[in-house]
Amino acid sequence: MLKALRSYGWPIAVGILLAALVVIRFPEWVGLPKQQVHFEQTAATSPRTQGPVSYADAASKAAPAVASLRSTKHPKKPSAPIQNDPLFKPYFDKNPPKNNEELSLGSAVIMSHEGYLLTNNHVTSDADTIVVALQDGRQTVATLIGSDPDTDLAVLKIDLDSLPAISIGHSEGVRIGDVALAIGNPFGVGQTVTMGIISATGRNQLGLNTYEDFIQTDAAINLGNSGGALVDANGNLIGINTAILSGGSQGIGFAIPIKLAMEVMQSIIAHGQVIRGWLGVEVERISPELAASFNLPNQDGIVVSGVYPDGPAQRAGLQPGDVLLKLDNEPALDGRQSMNQVARSRPGDKILIEVLRNGKPLKLTGIIGLRPPVDTSPPPEPTSDSIQKNGAS
Repeated sequence: MLKALRSYGWPIAVGILLAALVVIRFPEWVGLPKQQVHFEQTAATSPRTQGPVSYADAASKAAPAVASLRSTKHPKKPSAPIQNDPLFKPYFDKNPPKNNEELSLGSAVIMSHEGYLLTNNHVTSDADTIVVALQDGRQTVATLIGSDPDTDLAVLKIDLDSLPAISIGHSEGVRIGDVALAIGNPFGVGQTVTMGIISATGRNQLGLNTYEDFIQTDAAINLGNSGGALVDANGNLIGINTAILSGGSQGIGFAIPIKLAMEVMQSIIAHGQVIRGWLGVEVERISPELAASFNLPNQDGIVVSGVYPDGPAQRAGLQPGDVLLKLDNEPALDGRQSMNQVARSRPGDKILIEVLRNGKPLKLTGIIGLRPPVDTSPPPEPTSDSIQKNGAS
């Protein structure tokens, strides 16, 4: 028996292995369903998709509508008491002290043939004179129509004939990886075009503006580019270049989406300011620690950390410590998102506010107010030194 096994053992083992390989490789031979394995592979003859070898057409289309700005400010120094002394006053009248003129360089985008320009508020803030230099060599003094520090935008007006106007694109359709060109006047060397891609969209909580919804790009944005154009590969305006990330980092610049910029510009032209809704609260997203301190079953919602005196929220009955659950049936999950929701409302509109107070649900009705200017807004009433505020509405 052992001798028979020794004689036929190897042939039998080899036969079993071959049968197994046949079943695995050709299962349909033994009545089993054929195994399907799908791989995604590009066809050898499929055409390659590639960008243009030059963006000269896009640059030449947009560049004429991008202007350079030179803003000057004359510091108003308080006069010394000796200047008002009758004995010395005649001397100072004949030889007035020279003020050092402050110069600020930037860029602007010509938005219409009528001469309306968009730029950054920080470029034109407190300027006594704003000189606009066009690509065709013409120069003129601009009039400041209005500004919006909350978005760092300003609207200028110039009166010249045959003005070029930029083609306005659709910033809401921008995708990560799209080619972008930044056009402006960096360092005052003259108009410059840099290229990169869209690195991110919807950037916020950067501490730059009150309302943040930035397009991030690695197209070089340098000092003097502020207020210039961010355009797509076809030369259409998708953003207003605003800021770079400081600290030696490279390739991180931010632009205000043109959709937001257009809304601000049209409101300034129509009303002289941006009309925004306002509740008058400071809020903070609920953290695990806050959820535990308020005995909340989950971390949904935002907590009211401060209420402006005699503001719409206070008149509606909101109190520090209330947990905002919904605003007009929209879940209040993020302070900045809720702030933008309120800002889009018109002053005078009613808003339903659902809160949790001391563990009990409560519904309140508020009347949207007009957001006051940034520099005149009263400070909120702090409720806890441990709360870091990330939004106000």
